[in-house]
Amino acid sequence: MPRSSPVSSPQSVAIIGAGVAGIATAVRLAVQGHRVTVFEAQESFGGKMHQLELPGGYRFDGGPSLFTLPHLVDELFQLAGRNPHDYFRYHRLDPITQYFFADGTRLTAWADEERFAREVEEKLQVPVAEVLAFLRRSGRAYEATAGTFLQKSLHKAGTYLSPDVLKALAALPQLGLTSTMHQRHAAAFQDPRLVQLFDRFATYNGSDPYQAPATLSMIPHLEHGLGAYYPEGGIYAIAQSLVRLAEELGVEFRYREPVLEILTAGKRVSGLKTSLGTYDFGLVVSNMDVVPTYRRLLPHQPAPERTLSQPRSSSALIFYWGIGQRFPELGVHNIFFSQDYRREFEAIFREKTIADDPTVYVNITSGHTPTDAPPGHENWFVMVNVPHDQGQDWPTLIKRTRAAVLARVSQALGTDVASLIRAEQVWDPPGIEARTSSFGGALYGSSSNNTLAAFLRHPNFSGQLPGLYFCGGSVHPGGGIPLCLLSARIVSDLLKN
Repeated sequence: MPRSSPVSSPQSVAIIGAGVAGIATAVRLAVQGHRVTVFEAQESFGGKMHQLELPGGYRFDGGPSLFTLPHLVDELFQLAGRNPHDYFRYHRLDPITQYFFADGTRLTAWADEERFAREVEEKLQVPVAEVLAFLRRSGRAYEATAGTFLQKSLHKAGTYLSPDVLKALAALPQLGLTSTMHQRHAAAFQDPRLVQLFDRFATYNGSDPYQAPATLSMIPHLEHGLGAYYPEGGIYAIAQSLVRLAEELGVEFRYREPVLEILTAGKRVSGLKTSLGTYDFGLVVSNMDVVPTYRRLLPHQPAPERTLSQPRSSSALIFYWGIGQRFPELGVHNIFFSQDYRREFEAIFREKTIADDPTVYVNITSGHTPTDAPPGHENWFVMVNVPHDQGQDWPTLIKRTRAAVLARVSQALGTDVASLIRAEQVWDPPGIEARTSSFGGALYGSSSNNTLAAFLRHPNFSGQLPGLYFCGGSVHPGGGIPLCLLSARIVSDLLKN
């Protein structure tokens, strides 16, 4: 195991990147008494969790759109002695998702598991008992393993001496370490549409259900068991509220000041060099993707090549559309499934391209935040899973995929959606990398397409450079809002234990 040393007294801490993990780490370390400065290359905070506005009065959350485990946000305010509701409010979504299958079947994912199971039985003829048995097994697997694999460093010996490990070991036979997500779902259900529905949860960490281990079949529990939520004001409100808290705690945010190098003295971190100056810091936390952290900021230090060379997760192609009509049948989260799901993932992970018939995700917040679109209109965040950037011809892929997306959604809704677009902007993998420093635009760092992927993620600390720590989606425990928040917790625990 690589070693890290706890910090016994308050120090000056630099955080590289004002993404949600960097902001959360800043809050936690400020509560511990450290003097925290956050350096951000962009003009504002949020990282992927940014917002944008298009002409005509359309506002969009730029990146993440799903919010689960809201207690991880509440916890940050509570640590600081604040009432979370004075800063940030949210409500549980019901229904969670509207599903549109290629054969014309429509299915609603209700928040109540039993109601959802009855919906599945009515629409897909899968018995209620089978659906509930699967969801409850997913919940048991999550409860048995989250304490070890998500909430603690996998790279510290002490983790494996905790009582949580006994729960995880007892659950191992049920985790499906030798099978894939798709194999598990196909064994549980005969209806291919329900298999496709649960296979899609592999995309929550940018993976392929036909390769990812069945362990990830616990992910549906986050929505169906613990609930999906909508923050008042949209996802960007999470970042806004946490920055407000951080500033109240004395955290300094320095925008438009990219970090150029992490400085060292001997075998220890000593500070940062930025576009504006050189600073002394005893502790540095990188919220930047681990690959550019080593390649760009630590050019004279040995890099963990095995970790950096792990296969990348998928990226996203996002169309932000202002739509001049309302669709009552659509909710916050909407999935328009492709006809051939396997082909879709073969294209992404094996051929490094986009299938001709991709699954389409549409997020619409104007139904809950009316100011996000003009009256009678909607703001559509339209996303397709795509490979990370490896020099593909993105203009050609974007044009082709846009046409395929419009055809899929227009067919499902019985409306010519293209004629309703009043405003448009596109975000592709090269653009994602340029704005967020995510290597190749991969949204979740490395993929989880093998059994050992969790253990091959970079630790939350450096075993070679004391004083250097890591948070965010490219390191343990992974990407997505909840895991990024947990990475911040792990860093703060490492510094105080």
